[in-house]
Amino acid sequence: MSVTPEPQQTIALVVRHNTAGIDEPVQAIVDFLQGAGYRVVFEQETAGHVKVAGVAAMTIDEIGAHCGTAIVVGGDGTMLGIARQLARYRVPLIGINQGRLGFMTDIPIDRMLPALGDILSGKAKTEERSLLEARVVRDGVEIHCSVAVNDVVVARGTGAGMAELKVTVDGTFMYNQRSDGLIVSTPTGSTAYALSAGGPLLHPTLAGIVLVPIAPHALSNRPIVVPNTSDIVVEIINGRDISVNFDMQTFTSLQHGDQIMISRSPNTITFLHPEGWSYYHTLREKLHWNEYPSGDGKLK
Repeated sequence: MSVTPEPQQTIALVVRHNTAGIDEPVQAIVDFLQGAGYRVVFEQETAGHVKVAGVAAMTIDEIGAHCGTAIVVGGDGTMLGIARQLARYRVPLIGINQGRLGFMTDIPIDRMLPALGDILSGKAKTEERSLLEARVVRDGVEIHCSVAVNDVVVARGTGAGMAELKVTVDGTFMYNQRSDGLIVSTPTGSTAYALSAGGPLLHPTLAGIVLVPIAPHALSNRPIVVPNTSDIVVEIINGRDISVNFDMQTFTSLQHGDQIMISRSPNTITFLHPEGWSYYHTLREKLHWNEYPSGDGKLK
């Protein structure tokens, strides 16, 4: 398949660590892209563990400044990590699935070269996803700030008692909640931890933020979707060993009185999918909606 790129357009490769047999498919991607006239670079950490010769390494800042696209080979965790770092640079992302689930790394590795050829020649479906930004404030001073593609989660530690959280939305008190914690999720994250905690599925294009209690003491504490223009504040009222995490990748310990101020990030991430890609097809495949009982009681 012929691809006609812009002169020396640079593409970054980000590859999951500790993946057996990954060098061969990565070499195939590099050969394909270089053969099509692209300059290929590795993200700096990728360059340290992938054994493919003759490919330069770039930092995240350099990728943001010089690369037109980043190809991620791995699972959704790999995609989350790089998406959070590249969001401010608006570098489009292509995901090749070398993990288990693959909601965001959606291209099967056995179809990666034809799919890459189509996408890079313009036969692509572009999809924009929102992010959350959260600031942790203690005694009026910001002590931590981060972004999340999936979710911001305030939760108690293992063995600790329930956490008591005060939640306000746009300056209006919503509730005090006693629970194991609270998930504040983007539509993208609605298929992740929020789903396992009983939250609703949100289509990625919806302009909403979902709040999902984790094992609430009061069964009337149910998930709620608020506008994505909302400013959400979660205050720690009581509880031990409470922390906040961002996409389960960065953590900050919290104290009584700490406030987590959550809002939509001004940045977004862009995914590039092959033509014909469908979010509903992804749901059917990943959530096994396409399986029907057969006559012998087994799933097809």
